[in-house]
Amino acid sequence: MSLLFVHEAEGREHLLGPGDTLESDLGVMEVPEDVEPGDIVETHLGEPFTVRKLRGPDLFNHFERTGAPMMPRDIGLIVGHTGISAADHVLDAGTGTGVLSAYLGRCGATVTTFEQDPEFADVARENMELAGVADRVDVRTGDVTGQLGDLGRYDVVTLDTADAPTMVERTPNLLRDGGYVAVYSPFVEDTREVVSAAHEVGLADVETLETIQREMDFDDRGSRPSTAGVGHTGYLTFGRRV
Repeated sequence: MSLLFVHEAEGREHLLGPGDTLESDLGVMEVPEDVEPGDIVETHLGEPFTVRKLRGPDLFNHFERTGAPMMPRDIGLIVGHTGISAADHVLDAGTGTGVLSAYLGRCGATVTTFEQDPEFADVARENMELAGVADRVDVRTGDVTGQLGDLGRYDVVTLDTADAPTMVERTPNLLRDGGYVAVYSPFVEDTREVVSAAHEVGLADVETLETIQREMDFDDRGSRPSTAGVGHTGYLTFGRRV
């Protein structure tokens, strides 16, 4: 079991488990076997680390990455629009780092996810162990389009793949009645093809949202949206089988 050890003053975070040892310029810290969230563990130099239980945003920050993972803001829209819950079975195509699958597994859903790159799939499996959802998230290696005949029906299908329009065409045979498909696309051209495919196969409630968030700055002069960073992450298209 990994826990998050946070040094508030220095803004440092480390993933450690019971019995682990951390060596840094702040000193050596031996993690007790009975450590629990809320404890404060000090290095031999007296530097305090607060122990926290891992939550979704922590996993996003500490997963081993094999590419650019889906942002929590996008995952929140997927969960909110599809209503994914503990009773659901989800097919996720395009595992990547596995952030989306991990979030959905922590919602209680049973997830089958496909990753074409064998090395990426191995990393994703390790990440599922870290997230504590290896029993609910089945990471499979291969191209999902070649295995559709062996799959059943799902409550939700999530797609983050280059061939998403082709997959959308197959979703009526993959979704249960009332089930949703959610497609993440980084480019608007891809999104247009996804929307066209969704309409062609008769999906209902087809809707595309651009994900934009802006942080707020507050100082003595006044308050306004931050001018730093890019608020746009991508496009999410939803459709429902009726």
